Amino acid sequence: YQRRVHGMSITYKDAAGIEAMRVACRLGSEVLDYLTPFIKPGITTNDVDRLAAEYMVKQGTTSATVGYMGASSVPFPKSLCTSVNHVVCHGIPNDKPLKKGEPMYSA
Repeated sequence: YQRRVHGMSITYKDAAGIEAMRVACRLGSEVLDYLTPFIKPGITTNDVDRLAAEYMVKQGTTSATVGYMGASSVPFPKSLCTSVNHVVCHGIPNDKPLKKGEPMYSA
């Protein structure tokens, strides 16, 4: 059921909903574990996105970000949101190679 708290809608999950969330989190974690050895200087976030998309196909899963509209009128074009260095919002993967020591965040 749903409840509004401080103006936000909160959905309470039953046992089946909680189990489904566990499965989704495990699958997402598998994607990130798969990507970890590829994250090194010279790889682009586009490369990482492609690797993630290919792995998700093998898993039989679909990225929640592809085609996401949110408040925008333009659908999100990639499988991952990626941020490099101190970017505070999730960026769109691109062809800029990562440099040594640059942190990369993905969702």
